[in-house]
Amino acid sequence: MISTAARVLIPSATAFAFGIVFAPLLAGILYRAKAWKKKAGKGAGIGGGQTPIFDELHKEREVSTPRMGGILIWSSVLATAFLFWIFARSFDSFWPSLDFVNRRETWLPIFALVAGALAGLVDDFLEITKGTGGLSLARRLSIVCIIGLVAGWWFYAKLGVIAVGIPFAEPLFLGWLVVPFFALVTLAIYAGGTIDGLDGLAGGVFAIIFMVYAGIAFGEGQTSLAACAAVIASATLAFLWFNIPPARFYMSETGSMALTLALAMIAFSSDTLADGVGVFVLPFVAFPLTITVLSIILQVFWKKVFRRKLFLVAPIHHHFEAIGWPVAKITMRYWVITIIAGVIGLAVALLARTL
Repeated sequence: MISTAARVLIPSATAFAFGIVFAPLLAGILYRAKAWKKKAGKGAGIGGGQTPIFDELHKEREVSTPRMGGILIWSSVLATAFLFWIFARSFDSFWPSLDFVNRRETWLPIFALVAGALAGLVDDFLEITKGTGGLSLARRLSIVCIIGLVAGWWFYAKLGVIAVGIPFAEPLFLGWLVVPFFALVTLAIYAGGTIDGLDGLAGGVFAIIFMVYAGIAFGEGQTSLAACAAVIASATLAFLWFNIPPARFYMSETGSMALTLALAMIAFSSDTLADGVGVFVLPFVAFPLTITVLSIILQVFWKKVFRRKLFLVAPIHHHFEAIGWPVAKITMRYWVITIIAGVIGLAVALLARTL
């Protein structure tokens, strides 16, 4: 009988191997297709204005480095899931125990990963072929909101989730309000996906976050969910191997949307379904995403109220870039912060189950 830890580690290692094998093939396709932006910069920012500082900082790499690198992440996850699903139905012995795809724990994270990947792929395709900026922000937010509402309804109606866990206290009862709350959290996490933009930054941060949630789920006895989170983490690490400066390709929307939507599902799956506090610790575990969202909100607020910028450019990691920090320094410090914040979140999640 295979050990519980091996049920998480073997699929995780397999996903990394798939990613390493797929990457050169994907890179060749993207470079031949010239799958990069036709015009550098963001154009109109979230607050409605232009982004000249960002555009100047990124005027060269954005028009010579392919987008759609996120394909590597979700294709490696799906290949791993399919491989063990097939083996579980074709062979006896230990193979069925390695199949982590099931209704209660992993259907929703995998659905969200695929839905986000496809929506992001459309956005990236429009960006590189039309040069019009892809899908509008309103359309992308609408897609994320709809997926969040559908998933929230599933948790409420099909899985019976009516509350969110609070450490060292009784769960907070929400009833049907868990559905809009789910959508709101999903939107917030997606907004944090704007952390993408520096070589290696998003890949490292997301890999750490998903690995922490693998630990949380494992501590709750949700082995399939832990395996799913670990597989996503390892696939992201394979992407990171090729995204360390200078990046071979960028994650872009097909990667960031897939990862943020999957993260929302895993956070809720590791909450009251397992007598856990997966949603409560989310701002800590995903602290870099949290400060990314807060910096955008503060920037827009400052411009509207005080008629001036709080940061040279938002999100805040681009502010550090604008004041002269090397990209490698920003990236690695974010990785360190993510590890520390993840350890704190993991500790709180595990203590909440024992005290």
